[in-house]
Amino acid sequence: MILRPVRDDEEDAEVVRVISAAALGASRTLPGDAPGAGTGGDPAAGDPAGAEAARLRGRHRHLARTDPGGCWIAQDEETGPIGAVLSSRREGTWGMSLLAVLPGAQGKGVGKALMARAMVHGQACLRGVICAPPHPVAARTCRRAGFTLHPAMVLSGAVDPTGLAPLDGAVHPGTDRSQDMMDSVDRRTRGGAHGPDHDELRRHHRLLVVDDLAGSGYCYARDDGVELLAATSRRLATRLLTAALLTMPQGRPVRVPGLTAEQEWAVDVGIAAGLTVSNAGYVCLRGMRPPNPYLPSPSFL
Repeated sequence: MILRPVRDDEEDAEVVRVISAAALGASRTLPGDAPGAGTGGDPAAGDPAGAEAARLRGRHRHLARTDPGGCWIAQDEETGPIGAVLSSRREGTWGMSLLAVLPGAQGKGVGKALMARAMVHGQACLRGVICAPPHPVAARTCRRAGFTLHPAMVLSGAVDPTGLAPLDGAVHPGTDRSQDMMDSVDRRTRGGAHGPDHDELRRHHRLLVVDDLAGSGYCYARDDGVELLAATSRRLATRLLTAALLTMPQGRPVRVPGLTAEQEWAVDVGIAAGLTVSNAGYVCLRGMRPPNPYLPSPSFL
């Protein structure tokens, strides 16, 4: 087995997507790509599965471009690619977005080797973040790597807007001019700005922002849920999450993942919106307490 960097091209992006899709639901996928990532489809024809696959390839290329030292493919000399890891370093915070090993190659040290190589990329960082799935191997892998496991929850279901309280202030669409404000909020909540990740996030998500005398915050959302939220106070975070849920299409299932016990404000908003609260893996942290108020992105942490 050899480890080689993930290249910033469509071929390697598809290799990572296929490995992740094959490992989806397996115990060595951390955290894995979104449901539907393993299906085909034609985004040009308006096929949601194809559009999702294209989005995932774009994410893989983005991370390979910004963090070539943190993104690796494990390749067997005879069978070809058998595993992949994606990680990023943003100022003083390191995060691992994906660790996936093909089912036939699991239990042979592939995941351990990939994670060790990715962690070298973050060895100068004081803080680390991983959103891990609810699998025993995932929990064991993260704990052995020195991460504290914070049990996480997910909000899911169709939004009932009648249960949501009126917004207590203004929420505006964000633009590229919101970057400095968002980086400032990131540093305050998670110890490191997302920087170039915001460009990739804006390509695929609605951006909602609050920036007034009460503080600042932002939220990325799509029609199927919330991807990332950060704010300088629980009040503003509540306003942003409420506004994001109000933009969801009526009757469509949505997900809001990554809630730890510190995010009770988000649990309360979800319950008011008629969403179900369920256990959903771990937010794994090293060198930091759970960011609050903050809902991490499984892809950009």
